[in-house]
Amino acid sequence: MKNAVHFGAGNIGRGFIGKLLADADVQVTFADVDAPLIDQISHKQEYKVKVVGATCRTDTVSHVTAVNSASDDVIDRIAHTDLVTTAVGPNVLDIIAKTIAKGITKRFAASNESPLNIIACENMIRGTTHLKGEVYKYLDTSLHAKADELIGFVDSAVDRIVPPAEAANDDPLGVTVESFSEWIVDESQFKGDIPDIAGMEKTDNLMAFVERKLFTLNTGHCITAYLGCLKGHKTIREAIEDPEIYFDVKQAMQESGAVLIKRYHFDPTLHAAYINKILERFANPYLVDEVSRVGRQPIRKLGENDRLIKPLLGTIEYNTANETLLKGIAAACKYQNETDPQAVELQKAIKNQGIKKSLADYTGLDESSLEVQKIEQIYKQL
Repeated sequence: MKNAVHFGAGNIGRGFIGKLLADADVQVTFADVDAPLIDQISHKQEYKVKVVGATCRTDTVSHVTAVNSASDDVIDRIAHTDLVTTAVGPNVLDIIAKTIAKGITKRFAASNESPLNIIACENMIRGTTHLKGEVYKYLDTSLHAKADELIGFVDSAVDRIVPPAEAANDDPLGVTVESFSEWIVDESQFKGDIPDIAGMEKTDNLMAFVERKLFTLNTGHCITAYLGCLKGHKTIREAIEDPEIYFDVKQAMQESGAVLIKRYHFDPTLHAAYINKILERFANPYLVDEVSRVGRQPIRKLGENDRLIKPLLGTIEYNTANETLLKGIAAACKYQNETDPQAVELQKAIKNQGIKKSLADYTGLDESSLEVQKIEQIYKQL
């Protein structure tokens, strides 16, 4: 494989997937709507990534260029590329679906019948399958059978903490990332040869890894943020170094972990080590990640298939402990941020209709359930 189009030239796109592809000698074309960013990447055709952990290093990423994702250029690129990846956020997938459909249409019109694989690298379950449904809405029905044969929509699980670039950074393209990264793909969904990319792991049991990340990193991250906000901490590192918060976050991840162990037969010792590794990552002294960023969009995070409610539903299914998960949900309901429309909407709903009705509306939990009653009690105590 020689070429890839990557939607999303932000910090995650440049610091994670774009870097892995370029490191594998893939020519990466970033597609984004940020015109100054596109101009800078197109002009320099390289950027620096500072990788921080036990040791720190700065890598130069090359073989890159960029196009505007609203232009015909990106459609031309899709018509001839080997791989399409995304790091745009779940809400933007629906927007780029039309562009991808146009690229596929042009590809077929040009008689390009080489396989194309598309991988959405987003914080959502089966994000690429969702993207496929949106792409097919814009793809003429006469092309669906051919797309089924030649276009692979490959689901993935991704994990790397990439905080916003520091305002004082004098390099607009420079990005800082943690040394840990995980990109796991569903090998059964590829068309043609599976590309050999260092850092991209293949599995035939993707959901186990999707839920492991969702129930551990994502659950722990947002609970750290919400409890940290309540105690006045500004960053994830500050919050997780608070002994009370550390205890609660670890306990919550152990509760969600009990679900994973029962559902996927994970090794309890290995999963305990995975939890400890994530707690170490939260405390990384080189990453400045604000609790307000990690806590944003609380309504999405309280969805029934997201990081708080989905593991809670697992504890109900398997009849396992969930007291600290309930505390995390209560803390999410306390989250206030005037610059976050979802936080404003959530606080308004709670004020107008109470915590129990709001929980039922946003989480799908039964308003009269024991869990909602417990969350209400904890909410009043926080």
